[in-house]
Amino acid sequence: MTTTASDPATGSVPTTASRAARMPYAALLTMMAMSFLLVSAEFLPNGVLTEIAAELRVTPGQAGQLVTVTALAGLFVAPTIGLMLPRLDRRTLLVWMAVLAAVSNLVVAVAPSLALMLVARVLLGAALSGFWTMSITVAARIAGPERLGRAVMFTSAGTSLATVAGVPVGVMLSQLLDWRGVFGIAAAATALLAVALRTLLPPVPAENAARLSVLTETLRRPGIGLGVVGHVLVIFGHALAYTYIRLALERVQIDGGAIDEGTVIVLLAVFGVGGFIGNLVIGAGIDRTYRVLAVATPVAIALAVMMIIVGAGSLWTVGVVAFVWGFFFASWLLIVNTWVGHRMPDRLEAGGGLVVVGFQAAIMLAAGVGGMLVDALGIELAYTVGAVMLAVGAVLFGISDRRGR
Repeated sequence: MTTTASDPATGSVPTTASRAARMPYAALLTMMAMSFLLVSAEFLPNGVLTEIAAELRVTPGQAGQLVTVTALAGLFVAPTIGLMLPRLDRRTLLVWMAVLAAVSNLVVAVAPSLALMLVARVLLGAALSGFWTMSITVAARIAGPERLGRAVMFTSAGTSLATVAGVPVGVMLSQLLDWRGVFGIAAAATALLAVALRTLLPPVPAENAARLSVLTETLRRPGIGLGVVGHVLVIFGHALAYTYIRLALERVQIDGGAIDEGTVIVLLAVFGVGGFIGNLVIGAGIDRTYRVLAVATPVAIALAVMMIIVGAGSLWTVGVVAFVWGFFFASWLLIVNTWVGHRMPDRLEAGGGLVVVGFQAAIMLAAGVGGMLVDALGIELAYTVGAVMLAVGAVLFGISDRRGR
């Protein structure tokens, strides 16, 4: 595939050979930093929820809506951002998404009421979905379509790192400052990132913007609709289990008794470390293996979900399973985005939008359905349903790949 985009620094046209000789790590690390800061900001309220609720004089449940509205905003922004801004250069769009996130964090840091904080968090949700929808298009321009998977690995690594370190670092900083100071730091860091994005990313002209007609046409392509449904089921199955992982871990036994709070935290950290390592290991060869991994990964997660229940009598078993679960799940967005890049290279924005919408919708649905299943049937049967959904998602991805050939 030939590219005609000129190098912004020299004006020359880069060849495939010159791209193969060097990887634009500065630009990719900037994308990784944006992913890290946005995801860390999304879940920062989780670590300081009690402090926020106490200062604003609301319940922890009400304060928890700071995360819910972020996901809800993303659900609406992802499929429409290309429609609203069809001609805006995608580098410029990412810069504005960083500015939007900085404004959101700053408002949260000074807001006197929960209502104003919720409005600010809507801005963060828009920035998150805007970034993820455009990240495939920008990654393809940075590294070239032949190395799209490796480029996407950097943004996925930022997300994995945020799940491992983002929230814990936020909690530690809140002990030194307070929760408002943490959001203030996040605002400053994201503002600086906007400058880095403008400086280090190449221009990315808007092409095949995700209009509604483009989204519809993309879904009608052979195998694409099935693949998107498979993606939704994989996220749904994972989220159904992970949302209630605390309940599942409380069943784990050691020396005949339930594990303590500290051990639960260690197991969650093991999940995060597994995710970070998995993202790097799987990302190294993702462009060659994404078809196999699109089927094998949901199956591996399904087995891990069931082993959390079946192996609850052994702490070591659960520890290994938590690592395996994190190892494979953290690479899922990397896998599905690589699938988008290879299956619809002329519809990267549309494909990215569909991936983000499916992700957000599945998480919201899993939280609601999972709650009803846990209350009515118990954690064991809820996890079984999650594992089944993961397996069905794997089957649909396998079928979609055959239909697309």
